[in-house]
Amino acid sequence: MAVLQEMVEIQLWATLNRENIRVSIIGDPSKLPDPLQELIEDVEERTKHNSGLQLVIAVSYSGKYDIVQACQSIAVKVKDGLIEPKDINEFLIEQELQTKCMEIPSPDLLIRTSGELRVSNFLLWQLAYTELYFSHSHWPDFGEPEFLEALRSFQLRKRCCGIS
Repeated sequence: MAVLQEMVEIQLWATLNRENIRVSIIGDPSKLPDPLQELIEDVEERTKHNSGLQLVIAVSYSGKYDIVQACQSIAVKVKDGLIEPKDINEFLIEQELQTKCMEIPSPDLLIRTSGELRVSNFLLWQLAYTELYFSHSHWPDFGEPEFLEALRSFQLRKRCCGIS
């Protein structure tokens, strides 16, 4: 088993470095086994300077938890006198979210598959002005025709991003 794990890790490093992929983890990996937590830390550290594609992996991620931990971090900064309560704004909160690691803007479109009509506690802050598309197809069956229909639906919408 150790030989298999070593081979996977060697292939993983080779692929990530060859393709210049940076890996970022959002969520709470503390519930994972220690060896996997160590691997996650190692992957993030070893790929942090890669500048091509960014692969963001959500591990036990919760949008509610992300907002709560951001507020807690800001509260500590206020308590320690680093900032004043009047300095708290959307930008500061965004800087404390786990998703600050992403070098991409908030999504324009969220496609929810399998007939579910909810966002399921995912990227709650970031979805504030995101257009939602709900598909009855399950993820493995969601293909090009469904994707094109979601894009057509998105193109027909009048986006105002909070401006009435």
